Amino acid sequence: MSSNIHSSAVIENGAQIGENVTIGPFCHIGPEVNLGAGAVLHSHVVLAGTTTIGKNSKIFPFASVGHEPQDLKYHGEENSLTIGDNCTIREGVTINPGTEADNSKTVIGNNCLFLANAHVAHDCMIGNNVIFSNAVMVAGHCHVGDNVIMGGGAGVHQFCRIGNNAFVGGLAGVENDIIPYGIALGNRAYLGGLNLVGMKRSGVEKSSINKARKAFKDIFNSDTPITEAVVLVEKEMGDDPIVARILEFINASDNRSLCTPRTNRES
Repeated sequence: MSSNIHSSAVIENGAQIGENVTIGPFCHIGPEVNLGAGAVLHSHVVLAGTTTIGKNSKIFPFASVGHEPQDLKYHGEENSLTIGDNCTIREGVTINPGTEADNSKTVIGNNCLFLANAHVAHDCMIGNNVIFSNAVMVAGHCHVGDNVIMGGGAGVHQFCRIGNNAFVGGLAGVENDIIPYGIALGNRAYLGGLNLVGMKRSGVEKSSINKARKAFKDIFNSDTPITEAVVLVEKEMGDDPIVARILEFINASDNRSLCTPRTNRES
């Protein structure tokens, strides 16, 4: 099956176009773009920069993907944007490549969904199976793990980390790291508990869920400082894979403080 490319589309010399793609009216594809097989671009899509789009991805009108970072420190240095397979990018989404202030690349995994007017800034690392609802804004240098769901209008401060399977509520203002399986709510966001629904959907065993709930309580809802509580929990339940993942995330905290419950002061 041959590709279906509308006569009004502009494809610059050097662009690599995979097999069986559909490119709609008034799309513009830059000379360093690599568009994977089976991809579908609806009308008025613009792909720029050194950008790779994976197989079978769908991009809707007025999405701007790969244009230079929205960062005053960027001065034209080489950079890149890589988006995985089976991703859906809806209307008005903006996704920027990296800067030399980090590793000069933005990377997005497979099977991700970005709803209308979402924004992924420079140097972000986004995992697999991630959902950004309408108007989600993620600032530069953020790391978002696998299976994360972000509610409409949520905003994430630069350099934040969001762990695997976390859930961020609509309109949340995230300025601290969110543990794996955590639920963040409010502006400014606080840790509202564990994403139990997401854990069950992911097939986490009941015994691990129960241990994770106890670990959460021991770390965040006790009078013991977090750093000390983590050591105690690791000794008691560190062999559980879910608990271990949460502890590993906390111990790796570097640039930002942890998002914690409202009733707990950070330690």
